[in-house]
Amino acid sequence: MKRWLLAVIAFSLVTSGCSRYKGISETSETDSKTDESQQSTEESVKFPVEVSAEPGKKPVKVKGIYISGYMAGSEGLQAILDKIQGTEINTVVIDVKNDDGRITFAMEDAPTVNEIGATEKYIKDIDSLMAQLKARGLYTIARVVAFRDPYLAEKKPEWALKNKDGSLHRDNKGLAWVNPSRTEVWDYLVEVGTEASKAGFDEVQFDYIRFSTDSSMKQVVFDEKDTRGRSKTDIITEFIQYAYDKLSSSNIFVSADVFGTIIGSKVDAEAVGQIYNDMACHLDYICPMIYPSHYGDGNFGIDHPDMEPYRTIRAALKLSRQDLESAKEAGKRQAIVRPWLQDFTASYLKHHISYGSKEVRAQIQAVYDSGYDEWILWSASNRYTWEGLLSREAAKEESEKLARIRETEETSSPASSETKDLPTEVQTESIEEKAEKSLEGSTAAAERSQETKKEDKKKTRTKPDVVIVTTGGLRD
Repeated sequence: MKRWLLAVIAFSLVTSGCSRYKGISETSETDSKTDESQQSTEESVKFPVEVSAEPGKKPVKVKGIYISGYMAGSEGLQAILDKIQGTEINTVVIDVKNDDGRITFAMEDAPTVNEIGATEKYIKDIDSLMAQLKARGLYTIARVVAFRDPYLAEKKPEWALKNKDGSLHRDNKGLAWVNPSRTEVWDYLVEVGTEASKAGFDEVQFDYIRFSTDSSMKQVVFDEKDTRGRSKTDIITEFIQYAYDKLSSSNIFVSADVFGTIIGSKVDAEAVGQIYNDMACHLDYICPMIYPSHYGDGNFGIDHPDMEPYRTIRAALKLSRQDLESAKEAGKRQAIVRPWLQDFTASYLKHHISYGSKEVRAQIQAVYDSGYDEWILWSASNRYTWEGLLSREAAKEESEKLARIRETEETSSPASSETKDLPTEVQTESIEEKAEKSLEGSTAAAERSQETKKEDKKKTRTKPDVVIVTTGGLRD
């Protein structure tokens, strides 16, 4: 009965054309260091960004926030939903398989989930929750953490990464990882994604679709019978294609979170196994995590990227556009770019600023000025800058204005507008030069969240080239 009601609600929302994802935007003062670079939408957006989507699926303009599985099943959710009401936010990303490898609600038709007892019922009644979210007109994304799965690794050690002595490999947090090359692991993730779809989620978003990168990885032994001669990047791209083919047949969107630093860096890409433009060929949406705090001093020619959110996001998305355009082929699907943005203060950095409505707005404006329309805010603690959000009405006016500008300017030269107001280094640096300034050796420092790791306030980084972080708690 509950599923029938959910279907009716969902149908009514689709037929009424309800919006599905919208995010923070505010006309706030500009940070002193972005006064010259941050332009209004009308001045800066002078080129359309072409996107494509799978035939038969309707693309959605997503503006959203992340909600943990714990929060989704608690009384605190109502306060968040009340804050969302009337704002431009039209999407929520909810943990279905969290950073501990636990499934956040009961899944009746998930044999492996039930065999290993992976369920931790943070969400007691998924049908009721989904009905409530749909009634509010929210697009729903199921976050599924993939290969950092300490629970599955402990329960199925034969599927886990192993050290030379046969012991389970553990990262610098003591967490075991499953082996990304094992098809059994792929099937488990598809199983979880399929059940999320059955529960009513509109999209499955994979996170941690990568290899661990800390220094202890040199102890790991990769069996040839598992790798079959494939590289890390081969394995991750094949998994994405495999999962997409399985899940998209159920008419659910499929997306993936990737490190922003892999864009334009061969060294970073090979370290984690993520090739940006290859992955984009097998997804509906690709979600680079381009938090300003996760770029080391000097990246993009910016002294302290965390202190200049507008310029950092603009520079990162310029690289994204260049990377995808270089690999684009006529008639070939390419994922829509939907970046993760920072809604937290990285006080563990020596050079940082407090993030509030002005800083969040600057990032969103940078997304629009780069020719993109969608974004999601990350806060591990689910504390968001509500005062930075536009009202639904104001957001609609903004979207209409943006559409008019892009329609008017679509004949303009992309080259001149893409490089406008960006650091010289971003305009001239080659892919090879970027690779030389990669994050090699500094990834381990990235697995911290300002909200969840208070002790990091006592620490500073001198000058790492890049810091990799994930969308999860501190997502690495």
